[in-house]
Amino acid sequence: MGFPGTWMTESESVVYRVVPKCACSTIGQIMYYSDHGSFFDGDIHDATSGLHKWAFEASQPKIEANVKAHRSFTFTCVRNPYTRILSSFFDKICGIQRNGRRYRGNLVPMLVQKYGIETGEPENGFEFDQIRSFRRFLLFARDTIRWRRPMEPDIHWSAMSGHIATFIVNGGRYDHIFFTEKFDEGMQVVLDNIETPHKVDLAAVPRFNESEGHGPRRAHPVEAYFDDLSMHLVYEIYKRDFQLFRYDFENPANKMPVGEIDLEEVHAKLGR
Repeated sequence: MGFPGTWMTESESVVYRVVPKCACSTIGQIMYYSDHGSFFDGDIHDATSGLHKWAFEASQPKIEANVKAHRSFTFTCVRNPYTRILSSFFDKICGIQRNGRRYRGNLVPMLVQKYGIETGEPENGFEFDQIRSFRRFLLFARDTIRWRRPMEPDIHWSAMSGHIATFIVNGGRYDHIFFTEKFDEGMQVVLDNIETPHKVDLAAVPRFNESEGHGPRRAHPVEAYFDDLSMHLVYEIYKRDFQLFRYDFENPANKMPVGEIDLEEVHAKLGR
């Protein structure tokens, strides 16, 4: 299976396991800058050079050799499950993608038909009942993850622990896992542990939120989207994420972690 979702600088200074919707655009741009002294002109996900990615066949032997020998500092980043699934909804379901189309072609029409989800349209300012549609989307996300219908789970709302586990199961090991909510603090730990061709000043790095502006803005506080049933569905999908990455299930309004991540526990429980 190898190491899907893994990026590595060309200098092999650092290895990163991408977790979608967890600051991956900003992290990728920092990695690119650390090698080249400039940011990639465009969405880093579209970069086909300047960064090793498992998706590129030519990069796979280099990534695999590095990871199995643990030659480089290796990290990933996690996010509060409540805000992550909301971000997935507004970006991937409601938003217009970089190619000017809806995400995954016929996905949204299918959700409208089978789950009664509304997404709004750009021409009417994306006006729709966000809370009702999001809660219906949660039912769909649960169906994909629990029963793999009406489609396989999508990487943007699959559990973070699943992404992180593939790296461990296939022979990788993390040196650091940090919180999106404490991004500068966590990313600085990475930079302090590696040597790069170009020094990175985090205070000068813009936030590359490539999904911003693709769709409607969230109209309500996070907690407004989650009633008791919605919280139950989120816990059913992301129980392991809440437990391993120390997020507060009881209070959707609290996006901050309530403890520190135990790397040994992560490797033990996700490496089975």
